[in-house]
Amino acid sequence: MEKTAKCSCGQLSIRANGYPLKVSACHCKSCQRRTGSAFGVAAFYRRDDTRATGSSNTYVRAGESGKDLTFHFCPMYGSTVYWLPEFRPRLIAIAFGCLEETDGVTLDQSVCETHAHPWVNLTPAVDKSLATTPRDGNQQ
Repeated sequence: MEKTAKCSCGQLSIRANGYPLKVSACHCKSCQRRTGSAFGVAAFYRRDDTRATGSSNTYVRAGESGKDLTFHFCPMYGSTVYWLPEFRPRLIAIAFGCLEETDGVTLDQSVCETHAHPWVNLTPAVDKSLATTPRDGNQQ
């Protein structure tokens, strides 16, 4: 099964094969600012299983891990579509809200909850630790 994520205008997109290895909600202040929302949600795939098309601008910031995250966003409207986490060099994070179809995809993890707004209550069954591994057990 192939999943596609697109920016607001559709010129920047990424296709991913199969289901994500992990879906993670992050409540850090940087993700709140990046999304303009209460948290960001990433669907992690193996980089080898994805293909991006279209032009993007990038910016780099340090993540909670202390390692860099390189964000790719639409140069026209600013939608962040995907990012490359240095702490997981073989994975790519795709912005969950940009995915066209999310049937069968569930949240696995919620991180940086010290910054979570008190009214946010995600599924109690998700793993709330910062250091968890993707579904296949491979952190790379």
